[in-house]
Amino acid sequence: MPAITVADITVLPRVSELPGARARSVKNVTTAPQGYEGEGFPVRRTFAGIDMSELDPFIMMDQMGEVEYAPGEPKGTPWHPHRGFETVTYIIDGIFDHKDNNGGGGRISNGDTQWMTAGAGILHIETPPESLVMSGGLFHGFQLWVNLPAAKKWSPPAYQDVRAKDVALLSSADGGALIRVIAGDVDGHSGPGTTQTPITVIHATVAAGAELRLPWRKDYNALVYVAAGFGYVGDEHRPVHTGQSTVFGEGDTIVVRAADSQESRSPALELFILGGAPINEPVAWMGPFVMNTKREVLQAFEDFQKGLLGTVPAMYRDDAKKPLNRSGEGSKQSSISTPETDLSNASDVLKVHGAPTTMQEG
Repeated sequence: MPAITVADITVLPRVSELPGARARSVKNVTTAPQGYEGEGFPVRRTFAGIDMSELDPFIMMDQMGEVEYAPGEPKGTPWHPHRGFETVTYIIDGIFDHKDNNGGGGRISNGDTQWMTAGAGILHIETPPESLVMSGGLFHGFQLWVNLPAAKKWSPPAYQDVRAKDVALLSSADGGALIRVIAGDVDGHSGPGTTQTPITVIHATVAAGAELRLPWRKDYNALVYVAAGFGYVGDEHRPVHTGQSTVFGEGDTIVVRAADSQESRSPALELFILGGAPINEPVAWMGPFVMNTKREVLQAFEDFQKGLLGTVPAMYRDDAKKPLNRSGEGSKQSSISTPETDLSNASDVLKVHGAPTTMQEG
């Protein structure tokens, strides 16, 4: 897991261990179901089994891969819409391209993040570059969906690149953990991502036998996902391993310790750490739309079919006809496009990103 690292962790700023800080208790640990979708692409639905009220303001997160592409294997999404939330795509290994009808887009690689605010509505496509498709290679990353409050769901869509070189790098107090702050604030150190909803997003690497005691805002929830390795969470030292998510209770500090022995292919404990201020609003979610009411979700489907969420730019229109796959996206459909090309329909849209095909309300 290269992402971004440093030759000497001891030169980094160290997070403080606050005197009298109270460790957050462990509320529950869940195991993400693992499957193979599309053309054999491994995906873990990291939040499966966690109540939506515990996730707020997060909606969904997928661990994509780790997978070694064979030459000629196309993996990506077709053009598809979103409304009402933000997508955050973090690449640990590999390369990903993004294009959207709002003029946003770019290429991200090891340690980079694409942050898209769908707002009132956007169309986009995510694909590996043609060179990677031809050569094959390693791919591993995460995609996180962050909810927007009702007041911001109708904001203009936006896009930002968060480059690995700009991520705030910190060390744990004992020097045993590398902390990459992608967005939000940790102990007075801010990540480069601009968030519409107050959140913190971190990728941490904890050396075997080391302990991470991470100061955490009391008003944020706290979630830790194990991307690789073995360890223990909380002062309860509850064991966790690859593919498991921990929901923490109240307190000042997130505590995670790496086991003394790790896998040879993953010598450290790799963590994705999330937290945010709960929005505390009703959620209605189906397919690529996350709104506050069922009626708003159905309206989003209607607006998409009418072309009100935009159209694929002319220079990308041929892309709209390609049946690409990422995590099985488009795996049982021929294509998805815009109303003007007469290729889209509601059932196609429902299949994108493996999102629920029935209404989820909470």
